[in-house]
Amino acid sequence: MSLNELRVFGRSGTPVSALTLGTMNFGEGTGGPSGAPTGAEESIRIIHAALDAGITAIDTADVYSQGQSEQVVGRALRGRRDDVFLATKFHGQMSANPAHCGNSRRWITQAVEGSLRRLQTDRIDLYQAHRPDYNTDVLETITTLNDLIRQGKILYYGTSVFTPAQLVEAQWLATTNHLIPPLGNQVPYSMLVRGNERDVLPIAQQYGLGVLAYGPLAGGWLSGSFVLESGRPATRVHSLPGRYDISGPSSERKLLAADALARLADKLELPLVDLAVGFALAHPAISSVIIGPRSEEHLYAYLRAAGIRLGEDVLDAIDDIVPPGTNFVERDAGAIVPAIEFAELRRR
Repeated sequence: MSLNELRVFGRSGTPVSALTLGTMNFGEGTGGPSGAPTGAEESIRIIHAALDAGITAIDTADVYSQGQSEQVVGRALRGRRDDVFLATKFHGQMSANPAHCGNSRRWITQAVEGSLRRLQTDRIDLYQAHRPDYNTDVLETITTLNDLIRQGKILYYGTSVFTPAQLVEAQWLATTNHLIPPLGNQVPYSMLVRGNERDVLPIAQQYGLGVLAYGPLAGGWLSGSFVLESGRPATRVHSLPGRYDISGPSSERKLLAADALARLADKLELPLVDLAVGFALAHPAISSVIIGPRSEEHLYAYLRAAGIRLGEDVLDAIDDIVPPGTNFVERDAGAIVPAIEFAELRRR
């Protein structure tokens, strides 16, 4: 697989590149969980370099740097908008007003206008619910998104980290109510985060959903920094204890797996990023893998990885280290179901 080999996004017939440029790190605001964002001018250079290299899909969200990521993307796409499959997301809190978030009709109809304005475009190719909203009826959400398609403001809609039950419910509700069903789902997927292989990815194949896989480096765990040196973890593990906490047994097992995967890459004489991206691209349910470069150097490392095709023997070796369907910690799923996260929902 290379960037010259396009993949079809679900049942849409729309071709997309094997890699999608993720823009969570772009803008001048507070940035995402990985730290301060890349400045606007450098972000635009990265976007142009990605497009010039053959990437045809860009994914952003209104909440990234509180709209500034979308603004950067809009500036970068002037004169090139028609060449890009442009995806963005709604749901996150966009102001101090508690009504400025969620998946309700009231908020979606406001949020889409803001994204269109910031992106400087008349339509969004893929509009995604960034997270489930347990306070809003799913039928209200998909009816609103169906209306936006009819109005020409979006072409397709999808979801992100929806549970298997929510994916099936959305398809069923759309079909029984004569609505256009969701087309895509966005999921975390990597050699260390394989839980979606159990049900989400098979469901996506069953319903013809396009899948955007994010986090191929598992939030940095597959960056090459997580190797054991004389039986002790590398320094980076201690630098961000909140995110890379290895105090629990599950995270300790995750660290051992990350170390084993890094050593497998060394044995194969491959950069670990190549192994990681190649693995994510190998699953037949994955339409495109989202990459999140912070610099042009990061981008070119990802671009090189797009040409990697892993053989069955390598995939089997990865399975031996991290069995299919494995998530080491609950938070790696992308979103924790409220009934699990909040005790009061289990003890009424």
